[in-house]
Amino acid sequence: MGVEKEKLNTSIIMDEDEFNRSIEPILMKKGKVYSEAPARDPNEINTHLKVGFEDVIGEPSSAHSFDRVWIGSHATFELVKFFFYRLLTTLLAVPMAFTLGLVFGVLSCVHIWLVMPVVQSFMMLLPSAQKIWRSLVDIFVVPLFQSLGKCLSSIQIETTEN
Repeated sequence: MGVEKEKLNTSIIMDEDEFNRSIEPILMKKGKVYSEAPARDPNEINTHLKVGFEDVIGEPSSAHSFDRVWIGSHATFELVKFFFYRLLTTLLAVPMAFTLGLVFGVLSCVHIWLVMPVVQSFMMLLPSAQKIWRSLVDIFVVPLFQSLGKCLSSIQIETTEN
């Protein structure tokens, strides 16, 4: 048992097809190894906010800056956009969610407990009010417009060129 000074290089060479066949049963047994990120905008209401660097800053083919400037400005744009979005959402997301939850809760409560009972009450009273309204219109408005119609029906208009 002495100190061994020899270095051995070992490597495994495996055919790509054999490697793929040998790993398939392992993956099939475990199922999905990763889970997909949930869709946070399933209705795509914010498609107009998908802004890329090329959408904001575009150089025409006649004028180009140096490649390193373009790459640096692109990286700076993406980093600043990423960090400011994260910073602002960290500061504003919870208060805005609280405020919007409060607003929509109040609106729902007002709609359910105030607006709809009033609308339903009016809908129950409308048949009576409709009869009264129809008789008032028949008494006052219909004769007025019938007489105006008879007066104005005798008017004839002709256009002539000079």
